[in-house]
Parts: sequence; C-alpha cells; structure tokens
Amino acid sequence: MDNISVRGMVISSMPIGEYDRRLEILTDEYGRISAFAKGARKPSSSLVSVSRLFAFGQFELFRGKSSYNVNSAKITNYFTELSEDIVLTFYGSYFLELAQYFTRENVEAGQVLKLLYQSLRALMHESYDNRLVRAIYEIKMLAINGVCPPADRIIQGEGQFSFGKGISESCAYALQFVISSPIDKLFTFRLTESVLNEFCALAKSLISLTVDKKFNSLNMLESIGDLE
Repeated sequence: MDNISVRGMVISSMPIGEYDRRLEILTDEYGRISAFAKGARKPSSSLVSVSRLFAFGQFELFRGKSSYNVNSAKITNYFTELSEDIVLTFYGSYFLELAQYFTRENVEAGQVLKLLYQSLRALMHESYDNRLVRAIYEIKMLAINGVCPPADRIIQGEGQFSFGKGISESCAYALQFVISSPIDKLFTFRLTESVLNEFCALAKSLISLTVDKKFNSLNMLESIGDLE
C-alpha cells in the first residue's frame, strides 16, 4: 500500500453509496484507473470539484490492496465551458467515452490523454467547427491505437474501404495530415463545407468499421439534430 501521484482527467464519475463517488481517471502512466472519492457527494467535501467530469490535473491517490482512493488533487483545467452548453457537453462526453473504449488499466495512455485534452480545448474555441474537431479526434484516436488503415488503402476505396473511393484531393490530404501529424499540430486547418462533409462522413465510416460499440452521448447528439 502506498501513495502515487498521477496526471490525468476524470472520464467517468458515478455515485456510490450515500456519499462517495467512483471515478475513472485517464492517466499518462497507468492508463485508465478506477479510484474512490470518499465523501465526494457531501457539499462540504474538498473532493466535490475534483470528481467532476473533464477535471484535469495532478491526482494524489492512495493505492490499497484492491483499489485506489483519491486523497486530493490539484486541478488545472475544469473545462467549465463544456458543461455550460448542452451540445458541447454531448461532444465532450462522446470524446470521453471513446477514450474510455480504447484504454485499459495499467497500459500507458499518454498519447490518448494528450489527444483528449487538445480536442476538448479545440471544442471550446468558437473558430473551430465542432464537426471538424470530432472527425479529427476520431481519426487520430484510431491512428494512435493502431487500428486506422493506411491512408492510401482508404483512398483507393477497395473492398471494405469502398467509402473512401472518389473522395476529393482536399479530403484525402486532410486524412493523410491527421494520420501522420503530431497531436499538437492537428487543429491547424479548416475545410470548406463540401470537403468537411466528406471528411466527417469518412471519419464516421472508419469508426463504424473499427469500433463495435454504440455511445450514449453520440446518440444524444444525433437526437438533437446537431450532426449534419
């Protein structure tokens, strides 16, 4: 039994018992880990804000025989804007769910955490189209987890990649750029409306091909008609 300090983000927060919460924290070194925040549902608890979805910072955990407990945390970004807009909440929640899908306990997840953080930041900038942020996030998530097909195979559009056949040169370039670029360079381009529609459809097809799960937050986005 010992204490550990981890950098991470709360990607799930569930009530447990009368006063506690069970958190899932996506961390650099330890991947996705579960931790109990004792008393976090009491208004006077110092762990109330620590247990919020999207809370990002340095978490001090006590590692017991079978679980972690949160001692304290220094939160550097709450991504408050995401909680103040219902559409952004659903987008952000979908990003958390997709990160949760691709991560495991005790498997390093530094790249996933960095992608998640940068993508949530992009969502909060009015200059970015949410649809583009989502498509970039999806494609890069597949790429860093080794399940995104090579760009040239997608563009050739053969067999199971028939959805890639005939895409425009601009869309093909955007695909290659996202797959090959470092995360901190991803959100540096814009697309015309027609190319954006192509790019989003391409990302959606790639997700459908490689991810065998339906996400509640994505269903909510579609139900309010925000996706075009």
